[in-house]
Order: sequence, then structure tokens, then C-alpha cells
Amino acid sequence: MKSRAMGDMLYSGAVYAFLLAVVFATFYPFWNVLVLSVNSASDTIKGGIYFWPRELSFTSYKEILTDGQIIHAVWVTVARTLIGTPLTILVISLLSYPLSNRDLVLRKPITLYFIFTMYFGGGLIPYYMVLKNVHLIDSFWVFIFPGLMNVFYMILVRTYIEQLPQELTESAKIDGANDLQVFIRIILPLTTPVLATIALFTAIGHWNAWFDSYVFTYKPSLKTLQAVLVKILNQYQTGSMVSEAQQLADSSKRLAVSSDTIRMAATMVATLPIVLVYPFLQRYFVKGMTLGAVKS
Repeated sequence: MKSRAMGDMLYSGAVYAFLLAVVFATFYPFWNVLVLSVNSASDTIKGGIYFWPRELSFTSYKEILTDGQIIHAVWVTVARTLIGTPLTILVISLLSYPLSNRDLVLRKPITLYFIFTMYFGGGLIPYYMVLKNVHLIDSFWVFIFPGLMNVFYMILVRTYIEQLPQELTESAKIDGANDLQVFIRIILPLTTPVLATIALFTAIGHWNAWFDSYVFTYKPSLKTLQAVLVKILNQYQTGSMVSEAQQLADSSKRLAVSSDTIRMAATMVATLPIVLVYPFLQRYFVKGMTLGAVKS
């Protein structure tokens, strides 16, 4: 009996040790980026900073946040996220509800049509030509309209709705409710977990997107935060190519910023806002993904 208890303790200890190692491997890179971003540039280029800053300095953040182009890019990104996310959820839910009805005419062909688009596409050049023909190039709405439909998310929501008791909708229709009333008063409240989950994924996608801004817009006023940060990182990337001897020589000049501190500060500026959203939607993750991904 004692040997069994000892074995259980060793097994639990091994599991906890493994989980702690995973947590450390996941959290430490983010922590190290934060430490380097708040360390003095002249001290950072010496290296050897791992857990705590040696010389606390917020000069890199000041350099980034006082850039007018970055501030405007933040507002563009926030507007894109706040407009694109609810519109995407609305379109996906409005399509998922009728496709969850097994009595819908041509239900399978319509579903297969959407699934086909997941695997086959025309490529970047035809996509660009389509956007140009519908006058979305160099327009704010190029960030919104092309991403309104996500087939994978639609399948998750549709499957989630299919698992809801049919008696709920049937009893509502017997009481005189139409499909729109059933959708608003019954389906939407019950699908909150899966909708909240894909809302977070969609918001992260909008916040982190940079390629569409980089390719489909030319006006500086339409550049998103990520696109501007990519430009900043490219500008300061040459600093990381300087030889170690040159870096040590420059350290004596007490540089205000360096390529390392700018890159780390830019990473934190781009990451922290969306990370802060996670705690508010965390409780919906497991329920939303598991129930929406299982076919009954």
C-alpha cells in the first residue's frame, strides 16, 4: 500500500514538474521581451539580461508612443477590430442557423460549396484583381468585407446549433414565433460560448493582421499598427547587424534606443492590448470549442 502511495506521489510530482516546465517555456520568452523593452539601450547591447532589467528605462516606449504615425495606426487597428469582429459574428451566425436546419432545401450542396472554398483559391493576384474591381483597394473596408465569412467558424457554430434540443425551437414556433424571433431570442443566447470563442479568434486576427494593410493599401492613414511596426522593425533591423565590437563602442555613447529595445518595445505594444482581452473570454473557450467541434 505504501509503495502504491509512493508511486502516486512520484507520478504527481513528475506531472507537476512537467507542467511547470511547460509554463516556464511558454511564459519566459514573453517575460524576457518585457525585460529587454524596459532596459536601457546602452546596457542592453552588452547582453546578459535574462530575468530583471539592470537599468530601468522607458525611452523605447516613449520613442514609439510619441510617433504620430503609430498613434494613428492604433486607432485604425482598433476601429478595424471593433467593426470587423461583430460584423463577422453576425454574418457567421446568420448563415449557421439556417444551415443547421436539416429540412433546408439544398442544405448539403450549399455546405459543400462553402467547404470547397476552404481548400481551393485563385491566389493572391486574382484576389487583388477582385478587390480592385469592387473598389476596395486603398479603402478601409478592405479590412472588413473580405473577412466577414470564415467557413471553419461557420461549421463550428452550425454544429453547435445542431446539438441544441430541437424541442426549444419547435415549442417556440408552436407559440407563434417566426425564424427571426427564434434566432434572436433562443439561438443567440444559447450559442454565446461558441460565439464568444470565435469572436476572440476573429479579434486577434484583425489585431495581428498586417499583410492586407501592407499589400492592399497605399495611404499612410490606412496603415494598421502591425504594418507600421513591421516598418519600424525593418528600419531598426540593420542595428542588429552591427558587429559586437561596434555595439560595445556605441554603448559608451549612452544610446537612447537601440534595435533590440525598439523591437522588444514594439512587440509589447502590439501584444499587450489583445492579451488583456483573454481573461474576459477565457471561460467560454473549452465549452465553445468542444461542443462546437463534436458532431452528434
